[in-house]
Amino acid sequence: MRFGAPVWPFRWEEPYDGAIRRIRGLGFRAVELIGWKPDTLDTYYTSQTVKELRAVLDGEGMLLSQFVANPGELASGDAAERQQAVENFKRYCDAGAELGTRIVNTVTHYPFGLGYPPLINRALMQIFTVDVPADLDWNQNWLDYVEAIRQCAQYAESLGLKYSLEMHPFRYAATTEGLLRLIETVDNPALGVNFDPSHTFPMGDMTHVAIYRMADRLWHCDFSDNDGTTNMHFRPGKGKIDWAAAMKALKDVGYDGVVSLEFEDIPGVSRGSRPQAGAYQANTEASSAVDREYQIALEFLTGLAKDAGLNVE
Repeated sequence: MRFGAPVWPFRWEEPYDGAIRRIRGLGFRAVELIGWKPDTLDTYYTSQTVKELRAVLDGEGMLLSQFVANPGELASGDAAERQQAVENFKRYCDAGAELGTRIVNTVTHYPFGLGYPPLINRALMQIFTVDVPADLDWNQNWLDYVEAIRQCAQYAESLGLKYSLEMHPFRYAATTEGLLRLIETVDNPALGVNFDPSHTFPMGDMTHVAIYRMADRLWHCDFSDNDGTTNMHFRPGKGKIDWAAAMKALKDVGYDGVVSLEFEDIPGVSRGSRPQAGAYQANTEASSAVDREYQIALEFLTGLAKDAGLNVE
């Protein structure tokens, strides 16, 4: 098992070569890259940049644990928009394969592409709700979503990649059981899980129980802590998740992938120049305080992992 980190808490927006080196300097052995929008596949992830990024990864001895895609509304009620998102996902897969990853990731998607409020706003709002038209065909939208995910999984499989879906509040497959239902319905061996407990713990899932349930489809982990009321991403040890039990569960299920530490809501974190949901804003580059948080977390989780009997590379 390796510990890694995503680039975006250190540098939200491209370029990412400096963030890769910074993460390696903190002692991590793996990294996640991201394309926030499909147009970054043309403007940033060009053949030349991909070649340069691969040279950085190889030079630092870093595994690209997954490439995070944001292809668009795969659960849109509009067939053309949904199909465009599928085609965008295929392009992300092509770029991921060229970058050298084995896993392409998306979060799950909002039914009909409806605009749900961020869960982190729940504590600030007296009425927390979403407007839903009365004439929506929910059964058809579910079937359309399943078919879109099936097409994505089939394309990933054709390139020898895995597709990791990540549960997210209020979306199709917001919990462990919901995602397992989706995986079973799609029925493709390339489709599995990127497990982010900060998205599922506040929805009612116990982290270690979720690991046992997802054992044979657990492709990747993004770990952070929270207090169980929102999906804020804190350093493990700052919230209520039982990390010793989580590490024991990883050992029990034979997990040998990457545990990537994703701290999006800590002081000093990068949030980029574009407006983003979250408590902290306006750091193009993360401050040194973020480095310290990551070092503390790496030491803490490495100790728990070794106590659980996991082999940490």
